[in-house]
Amino acid sequence: MENIFLEYPYKNHHHIALVSLNRPKVLNALSTDLMNELVDCFLDLDKNPEVRVIILTGSDRAFAAGADIAQMVAATPIDQINDQRFRTWEMLKLITKPIIAAVNGFALGGGCELAMSCDFIIAGDEAKFSQPEIKIGTIPGAGGTQRLTRAIGKSKAMMMVLTGEMIDAKTAYEWGLVAKVVPSATLLQETFEVAKIISERAPVAVRLAKEAVNKSFEMTLKDGMDFERRNFYLTFSSLDQKEGMNAFLEKRNPKYQGN
Repeated sequence: MENIFLEYPYKNHHHIALVSLNRPKVLNALSTDLMNELVDCFLDLDKNPEVRVIILTGSDRAFAAGADIAQMVAATPIDQINDQRFRTWEMLKLITKPIIAAVNGFALGGGCELAMSCDFIIAGDEAKFSQPEIKIGTIPGAGGTQRLTRAIGKSKAMMMVLTGEMIDAKTAYEWGLVAKVVPSATLLQETFEVAKIISERAPVAVRLAKEAVNKSFEMTLKDGMDFERRNFYLTFSSLDQKEGMNAFLEKRNPKYQGN
């Protein structure tokens, strides 16, 4: 893989994988090749029964500074359709395991959209977020008008999309775009600690919980509640649910096997 770097097991933890974007000369701009490699890597990790949490990061300078404009400048609408890169983006939704975006530096345009495609974002305190597509005569195309609006509300999202201006990590946290802000120097360690906590939870329950939270954006409250209840019932077919409740009653730490 030329455009990404996989470290697994990460810090010798066999339930956690670290995936790093690796196009430093262009601030990790999201080329079609990079996205194809990234999705293939995620799909492989999703099939690995040992992996329970995936961390996605970039560099200290940039998580990802948008799409690769050099690939797009002369494109026609048919070129864009035939490129099929948005089909690749759609495949991110197939990943059943939690993906945490660890964001340092710039997360601009497609970089911001990629971070939002993860399950949640932990940001270094020097991170910057924006959807600057309007500055080059276009609009977001990988979720910037949709996920951003759901995360921070119409008014703030509209301002970001129409101005293209950046917000800092503190603002992104206050607006609800990121879950946590930590010192940039310790971003990966802090994200690893969160990933460890999740990796110690019952994998089946984690998968069903992720699925239910994501469905909340696509359903009415009634339908969402029905879906949640169905997943709640499903956990009772899991051996890990028995282990978790018995461990609680016996006042010991559970040992989850992922079944």
